Amino acid sequence: MPSSARASVAADTARARKRGKRSFMKGLQVKQVRRERQLRVATPRALAAPAGCGSFPAMARVLLLLLLSFTLARAQDYDVVIRHARLVDGTGAPARAGDLAIKDGRIAAVGSVPGRGRTEIEAHGRVLAPGFIDVHTHAEDACELPQAENFLRMGVTTIITGNCGDSQPDIGRFFAELKTTPVAVNVASLVGHGTIRQAVMGKDAARPATPAEIAAMARQVEQAMQAGALGLSTGLIYVPGSFAKTEEIVALAKVVAAHGGLYASHMRHENVMIRAALDEVFTVAREAHVPVQISHLKLSGPAAWGQAADILALLDRQRAAGITVAQDVYVYTAASTSLGSVIDPAVRAGGTATFRRQIVDPAVHAHVVADMKASIRQGKRGDYAYAVIARCESDPRLNGKSVPEAARLLRGNDTLDDQIETILAIQAAGGASAVFHGMSEADVRAFLVHPLTMIGSDSGIRKFGEGVPHPRGYGNNARVLAHYVRELHLLSLEEAVRKMTSLPAHTFHLGQRGELRPGFVADLVLFDPANVATAAEFTDPHHYAQGFDDVFVNGVAVIREGALTAARPGQPVKRG
Repeated sequence: MPSSARASVAADTARARKRGKRSFMKGLQVKQVRRERQLRVATPRALAAPAGCGSFPAMARVLLLLLLSFTLARAQDYDVVIRHARLVDGTGAPARAGDLAIKDGRIAAVGSVPGRGRTEIEAHGRVLAPGFIDVHTHAEDACELPQAENFLRMGVTTIITGNCGDSQPDIGRFFAELKTTPVAVNVASLVGHGTIRQAVMGKDAARPATPAEIAAMARQVEQAMQAGALGLSTGLIYVPGSFAKTEEIVALAKVVAAHGGLYASHMRHENVMIRAALDEVFTVAREAHVPVQISHLKLSGPAAWGQAADILALLDRQRAAGITVAQDVYVYTAASTSLGSVIDPAVRAGGTATFRRQIVDPAVHAHVVADMKASIRQGKRGDYAYAVIARCESDPRLNGKSVPEAARLLRGNDTLDDQIETILAIQAAGGASAVFHGMSEADVRAFLVHPLTMIGSDSGIRKFGEGVPHPRGYGNNARVLAHYVRELHLLSLEEAVRKMTSLPAHTFHLGQRGELRPGFVADLVLFDPANVATAAEFTDPHHYAQGFDDVFVNGVAVIREGALTAARPGQPVKRG
């Protein structure tokens, strides 16, 4: 055969082989598609069939199930992955870049996360921190106001209520209600000394307790601690706690100490007599062998200003002597409590009706007026202009007015006597809450920077637009980050976050919270520090904090891309 013919045959053969290969491959592809279709149809029947039946042998079904499970798991390793964040872990350590994964309500991984999440969030370098813990709140009504938006908008994921001697009377029942009535934040609680004192002594609580009454109170404290309370709180300027002797508090604190709890005190004095009040706290700590927490540490009134350094040195000396003591602050120069707190507790004891009967007695009236004037002189104040009415149910016209303004409205004059009579009239009508402008900014800053100072708003769950309350309930945590970190550089970001996360978690024994650590509860907040702000002011408080883009409670988003979700994943938090 000529060479040209052989070449032609070879070319034809090559083309035939090529066509055959394509046809063969096409046939394989068709068969593969058919097999996949058959597998999709047969797999549910096979997996549902009893052992030994169906289209596949039993072992094949098991292997297929494992393969499918593995494939699905690899497709979604986590519930949520937050990528490219600036991780501020809550310990005070320097921030670092990284990812974080959430699975089943817990932090599953921190650092570089190779797997995928059912939800992927791109942080773009924003700060990811543990959710903030507000150590001093008054949210006994959490089940009635379950959204707690003012706290969520500040990045707060856990609140500690039951402060200042006032709590739910049955902590176990309270925690059970928190389980059946979902709330958006986690809730922990102290047991209130005033609450149990009232329960034991009733209307006859304006006196020292008997040994039998103290024993009855101790049994109630024991029940509360067994139910998971964090410790005991007192409000020693309030009725009925103001009538308790130190020995009574020591006896109850011993019960708390036996359970590993702490004693948190709104002390008897926060003014020029603060050292005497601190001595009482130290006595309780020593005699009951209990850690102590000083609630909303402050120096109230011009006569007390400028002593912050001395007070902090005193606390440090007590620590060196073996007492465990910490403190919390809110970052404003005004306090807030009942307007009637300026009236002698002995006259307020027994409630509004009793007060109305007593105050018309000329001798009682003269005593009360003299006592109030003496208090004004002691604090180096000229009058009650420092007190602004926040909410007065009996006369809403007074909301937002100072006491002199209220006196002019009600009495036509604003002399000190007119101001006192205005306060007494409001108390006789049911009372009011008030904001008291009485602290020094320099003292607030000095207390804030101490390493063992935590952050507490001293606020409840706000009803948006109601009254003229203290702005701390809307802006406390945001003000820490915006004003004292970003603007004043008084604290580093990492230190500020530590004060709001791991420090309270350790102090109050809240278990695996307060740090970005695998295995810890996924309470988280994602924010850009440059955008954090609060517009809440004393004259216009009803503004939610801004800048907290995403907030997670127990691994569930309660704020997503700045929008409130309907989720209420909060849980009761017991002493851990």
